[in-house]
Amino acid sequence: VVGMLPDGPTKRKVNARISIFCFDFVAGSLSLFATFHNPENKPQSGITVANHTSPIDSMILSTDNVYDMVGQLHGGILGYFMTLMSHSSAHIWFERNNDKERSDVTRRLKEHTSDPELPPILIFPEGVCVNNTSVVRFKKGAFEIGCVIYPVAIRFDPRFGDAYWWQDAFFFYILYMMTSWAIVCDVWYLPPVTRGPDETSIEFAKRVKSTIAEQGGMCDVSIDGLLKIKPPKADLKSMYQLEFAKHCSTPKKPHSHSVSQPTVPNFNLIDLRMETISDNNDHLVA
Repeated sequence: VVGMLPDGPTKRKVNARISIFCFDFVAGSLSLFATFHNPENKPQSGITVANHTSPIDSMILSTDNVYDMVGQLHGGILGYFMTLMSHSSAHIWFERNNDKERSDVTRRLKEHTSDPELPPILIFPEGVCVNNTSVVRFKKGAFEIGCVIYPVAIRFDPRFGDAYWWQDAFFFYILYMMTSWAIVCDVWYLPPVTRGPDETSIEFAKRVKSTIAEQGGMCDVSIDGLLKIKPPKADLKSMYQLEFAKHCSTPKKPHSHSVSQPTVPNFNLIDLRMETISDNNDHLVA
């Protein structure tokens, strides 16, 4: 119904009220108990970034605020809901394997964030769901736009229900969520941040990631989360292989501080010991 309204302030206000009500209603069916901290930092525009544990992360945040979302286009039931949401607001869905669509996302993000009347964009820079103990590498795309970033930390309590989505189909995942005791989590709105004058987008992403991990009590790691769903690229493998080979080929430093032993190929252990004794005697005489 909201999608049938003409674009403008009225549609945005109606969408905000109905969106929060609907997400809150669905959250009740999952027995969601979310505690929101620091409401004074609640996003109003720009880009909101958060750590990612499950598809319901966006639903949890949307029970307290309205967002336009950016993410991977899915199929099935989840894809159906994503299509319906696109009619009511300016959500951005894309296919990760399509380079043309990925490059178009940056342009659309800049256009969206330049309009202060539009709701904040919600992005999960990790790109994958992580097991609620760590925060993996953030993709730099969201941090190249040049707008204000609102970090949000989400931490689940697994004692009542594990919200981590690993490999189940979305239908069975939702069924599992609905039959768990409860979904309990804490959400922290962190102070907005901007990119420093001499700070690269990668450094900015690392800084925001560290802030989220620290607030949520999670490990801050630099692993690419996409490695769990697809093999590493050839250049990445080659880089680590070269680094490992360099590490193995570097000769170890001698333990003795008084003697500098040269690297001797094809040496005999007895001959090496005799050379060391001779060098030590020469050093003492000198």
